[in-house]
Amino acid sequence: MEGKEMNGFEDLQIWKDGIHLTVETYSVLSSCKDYGFKDQIQRAAVSIPSNISEGYERHTNKEFINFLYIAKGSCGEYRTQLKIAYLLKYINSNHFTNLNLFAKTLSSKIYTFIKYVESKKKKVEVIK
Repeated sequence: MEGKEMNGFEDLQIWKDGIHLTVETYSVLSSCKDYGFKDQIQRAAVSIPSNISEGYERHTNKEFINFLYIAKGSCGEYRTQLKIAYLLKYINSNHFTNLNLFAKTLSSKIYTFIKYVESKKKKVEVIK
């Protein structure tokens, strides 16, 4: 983040990665007929970038950090549901491996970003 202008949460790589994970999840599960399960895993995926953006818009680091932790928690929920999708054969091993690795990496990036935000004395500023 240092030395880079941010115009909003849309500039955050973790938000972009959350959007990517969500779109990939919708695509991979497009033919799944277990609508209740599909809805649940899609909600977990959508929750990740949604909480990042909501926290960013709260305008305090304390609230932002709280929402980042919620987004990180949603990564864990997503990975659990992804494993279930694989065991139920709703997705193949390639999709499972790729999405699971992406979600694990995203969770790690969110945690690194939390530590960055915690280190700032002032709000991570939006430059307009």
